[in-house]
Amino acid sequence: MLSIPRLAPMLACLTACVLPGCAPFVGGRPIVQPMPSACSSLLPDAWITGVPSAELEHDGVAVGDWIKFADAQTGQLDKANERIAAAIGIVQRCEARDAVAVRRAKPKLLGML
Repeated sequence: MLSIPRLAPMLACLTACVLPGCAPFVGGRPIVQPMPSACSSLLPDAWITGVPSAELEHDGVAVGDWIKFADAQTGQLDKANERIAAAIGIVQRCEARDAVAVRRAKPKLLGML
């Protein structure tokens, strides 16, 4: 006895094979996030060496020399603290930018997430 395959299961099978190639299911080129994050490359290379200490002039013979040194040292500490805050801010903004790009690049199914 010769059997004829049913049309409905064949259409479902063909549709399942062709559907991933349809325009709503095909995204653009894939976005690959570089390494875990390349945000640290945005920081200036000079920051690796750190902020130098203030110099004590005249070997600290007079009290005024120590006051001047303490004031200069506090200024250097302020610079170092500003660099830390700036570096953290730069890396956070970079990571947020990368996360948004990856989220936008994910393929959408019929215009929905």
